Amino acid sequence: MAFALKAEEPGARLETFLERVHSLRAEFHQILLDEYNEPLEESRGIFFLQRPGKFRWDYHEPFTQAIVADGERIWFYDPDLEQVTVKNQKLALGDTPALLLSGERLPEETFQINNLASHNHLAWVELLPRNKEAAFERLLLGFDNNTLRQMELHDSFGQITRLSFSEVEVNLSLDSSLFVFTPPEGVDVMGGDSP
Repeated sequence: MAFALKAEEPGARLETFLERVHSLRAEFHQILLDEYNEPLEESRGIFFLQRPGKFRWDYHEPFTQAIVADGERIWFYDPDLEQVTVKNQKLALGDTPALLLSGERLPEETFQINNLASHNHLAWVELLPRNKEAAFERLLLGFDNNTLRQMELHDSFGQITRLSFSEVEVNLSLDSSLFVFTPPEGVDVMGGDSP
């Protein structure tokens, strides 16, 4: 699904995405690259987004894990460790890309936003955190006809986390149970910060 693009002011493509996409489902391929662009880790799974504030990352390869944000809390579940960590969502996300994607408006007060040249058939938007203590130095979002196809997170150690999205579906009806997490019986629950 494509949307008409506003004038190419910085962030117009991102603003269109935030205004028009209320829910999303996509398969993802995540790769962590070191400072020499060599792969360190690779994973795959499915991403769900429901604005405002709800998302779910289901990792299937190489290990099963889930990250579920219900709008108040964020749950990190590792079945192999039989462990769940729960945190206050607002405090845990801070100024992260997850908060950006699940938010409702363009975060100009949080990020400096720049349009970059097209590359690999994608139109790129760069976000630089205004907070110098942010957990990352640079975020790149690659769009194809206003559909988010790639995201790159550059950290202060020179590492890049690259997420590629495929089979993207937008504005579909998602089951609300996707964003509810109930710890399985017998797992250790750590944290438990209240909203």
